[in-house]
Amino acid sequence: MRKIYLIFCLIFQLSCFSQNKEILYNFTSVPQSLLVNPGADVSYKYYFGFPVLSGVSANLGSTSFSAYDLFADNDVDFNQKVRNVISKSSANDKVVTNQQLEIFSGGFRVGGRESKSYVSFGLYQEFDFFMFVPKDLALLALNGNKDYIGKSFNLGDLSMKAEVLSVLHFGFHKKVNEKLVYGGRAKIYSSGANASSTKNSGYIYTGESAATPNFYNQVISSNLELRTSGLSKFTKDEYEGNVIRDIANNTFFNGSLGLGIDAGFTYYFKDNLQVTASVVDLGFVRQTKDIETLTYKGTYQYNGVNPDFMGNDDPENVFDEFDKAIPRDTLYNKYTTWRPTKIYSSIQYSFGESRPDNECNCKGQGGDVNYKNAVGAQFFAMSAPRTPLLALTAFYRRNIFRKLDVKATYTLDTFSNKNIGLGLAGTIGPVNLYAMVNNVLEYKDVSKASSAAFQLGVNFVFQDKD
Repeated sequence: MRKIYLIFCLIFQLSCFSQNKEILYNFTSVPQSLLVNPGADVSYKYYFGFPVLSGVSANLGSTSFSAYDLFADNDVDFNQKVRNVISKSSANDKVVTNQQLEIFSGGFRVGGRESKSYVSFGLYQEFDFFMFVPKDLALLALNGNKDYIGKSFNLGDLSMKAEVLSVLHFGFHKKVNEKLVYGGRAKIYSSGANASSTKNSGYIYTGESAATPNFYNQVISSNLELRTSGLSKFTKDEYEGNVIRDIANNTFFNGSLGLGIDAGFTYYFKDNLQVTASVVDLGFVRQTKDIETLTYKGTYQYNGVNPDFMGNDDPENVFDEFDKAIPRDTLYNKYTTWRPTKIYSSIQYSFGESRPDNECNCKGQGGDVNYKNAVGAQFFAMSAPRTPLLALTAFYRRNIFRKLDVKATYTLDTFSNKNIGLGLAGTIGPVNLYAMVNNVLEYKDVSKASSAAFQLGVNFVFQDKD
């Protein structure tokens, strides 16, 4: 129980807020667009991000409830609010959280003034959490089995994973000609803490004999597993350190290691018609540090009157029988976790007044043409337990001034069918500033939002002087 409590504390302390960055994707006024498509049409002499402030983002989504449902000041008892949330949820409802903090980043052109080849690099910290709502287990925990005689509670409803890690990355992208840009990125992952419980099965069943009232047939068939890395030492009674500080130290200096790649391209059918695609975080982490796997596997069956675990009629015998039937085992085997892989693609049509822009081709246009307007559609998919997360986005982008761009998006996804996002990116001298936020219609009362996300940052971008 202490381990479970620790995991949930980490979830809500490290991040207050799906991983779809629909506003940032192909918003090439921002160097960080290379992180979601290393083949984005971005060019510069060199750039570097303001340390720690070049990329700050958070994203929270829930398909069945909002913060308002649990914390509204409406004189409804909190326990009842929890029951209401569980009753309207299904086992396929999800809670998804992602948070990123860019520690440093930069990039530069290689090969001389006329070269179209660029390298980029950086280090960022990331937190991921994904959980299906464990409806059956929540109903049993809240209400007991008294009103559910004959119902089988599915232990497979329990499916979650969480991880804190750092990512050191090195990228390369090249503009081959006026039609094609391609790029790739190599990543080294360092996982400071991981918890995963996604391959569970089993059931809890209580049946009553029709011929003999109060005579029950109770069966618990359990195949539960919780794998952790970087966490077990915090559950020990002798631990006296600081959890957040020690996890941060593991994340950047002593974590379990893994490898990953990104790849992407931009292709122009015409100067004003482009398609893009990318795959991000195709990789894994080999969990080897402070590993521990807890299992509860077996079958317990009881026939007779309802066993009293809390009473005075020698409950020790009941516990002993249960422990023998479904023992708790602790294993110390290394294991591999796969990163949530993201796939993006888009089609964009540009139009409106154009003019030459010899200073920079960092707005995603072919040749030396800069169109004021662009419209298009984007597709997003992310791997997840059971089924992938999908999203479809329509967008409009406008070049308001020469160095000020705005992007508006409308997204249909797992969490909302009215998600409107806005992004703004501008450059003053070498200073590049950007801010993005989605689900803006919900900001009149953000506590009722089913999803929320923001991203902001400061970069310094330098171009060749004419």
